[in-house]
Amino acid sequence: MSKIIVTRSILNGNVICPPSKSYTHRAIFISSLVNGRSKIINPLISRDTVATIDACKAFGVEIKRAGKSLVVSGNASLKVPDNVINVENSGTTMRFVTAISALLKNGYVIITGDDSIRKRPMGPLLSALKQLGVNSFSTTGNDKAPIIVQGGDIRRNHITIDGSISSQFISGILIAGVCAESGISLRVIGKQVSRSYIESTLNVMAKFGAKVKNSKNYRNYSIAYTKYTPTSFTIPGDFSTAALLLSAGTLAGGEVSVTNLDFSLPQGDSKILEILKKMGAVISINKNKGTVKTVGSGSLDGGEFDLSDTPDLLPVVAILSLKSRNPVRIYGVSHTRYKETDRLRIIASEFRKFGVKTKMHPDEITIVSPKKLKSAHIDSHNDHRLFMSFVIASMMTEKSIVDGLESVDVSYPSFVQDMKKIGAKLRQS
Repeated sequence: MSKIIVTRSILNGNVICPPSKSYTHRAIFISSLVNGRSKIINPLISRDTVATIDACKAFGVEIKRAGKSLVVSGNASLKVPDNVINVENSGTTMRFVTAISALLKNGYVIITGDDSIRKRPMGPLLSALKQLGVNSFSTTGNDKAPIIVQGGDIRRNHITIDGSISSQFISGILIAGVCAESGISLRVIGKQVSRSYIESTLNVMAKFGAKVKNSKNYRNYSIAYTKYTPTSFTIPGDFSTAALLLSAGTLAGGEVSVTNLDFSLPQGDSKILEILKKMGAVISINKNKGTVKTVGSGSLDGGEFDLSDTPDLLPVVAILSLKSRNPVRIYGVSHTRYKETDRLRIIASEFRKFGVKTKMHPDEITIVSPKKLKSAHIDSHNDHRLFMSFVIASMMTEKSIVDGLESVDVSYPSFVQDMKKIGAKLRQS
């Protein structure tokens, strides 16, 4: 596993925010279910989204690159894949592939991925498909990949689904559900997490002509049978990535500006702007230009932050706490334990190497930072968001080492290059 050596850095400059991984996944899957040709402008091309492209191609969809766009020739009548679909490290791809496999008239779809994917829960989605009359199961009997879905089409239309583990289960049913001729009535039970990602799903579906009625609390959905229509869709800059960049500017700036942000499309992780303000960071926002600028802060305030709807902000808020003069409590994050890794546990354990005091509970963490961080050798456990966050945190130490460089191609392949351009002192080991 490759390592990065990080020494104390001061960042200054402009970073163009990469396109949204979340919106790219959704646009590719939905355009694949269109009878016709769609154009996806400015998609993110990363390991995760390539897994989605390859999965959709396996169903007989034609996807070609055209400059900075993807041209997708969709087909509502999906073909049975010739081989096993390997989603690599992409949980979104796995959940969405499993859902749209229910639309096949016959045959079987086998879905698997890397070691991390084979540890991620699938039970609520498999239960929902069973309620729809679709035979799907885990080959190991533990509700985890490898997953097999038997074609035969959706034959029932009233389901409930547990929303406490991942919103991807709900998004997958929504995306596939509009293609079910019977229509579907969906009710979410249990604690609902990551609701903002469901808003993004509904937004992209609407752009492609889908009709879904939902309650204000996003717990009840009436999914009408609709034929998706071809369209052109531009992927916005990714606020999940922008949050990392803005945290870097706050912790190790200088002045850092992040551009290519679109405030018109719903992205839950735009909540980082509210959090930065609450913590006392100096930021300026220009929504018309799609730009946010942050100025390095000597210290930040503490606070309590509910991230139940924005789990990808956990690593970002955690590293911001390293410059906070008061304790930071982050709660509502039990579902982060089912991401690429158990992010809550790893943050708690790795932060201690920096000399940070952490207190973890199943659904929360409290972080108390020392006046000066220790240099440390940090293990990201090959989790892309943890790796990038730990690298940014290490810029406040004299010299630290972070394992897991290979992971960044999941969501931000140019992370190291972009950081170096604005002054990060990084060296591959």
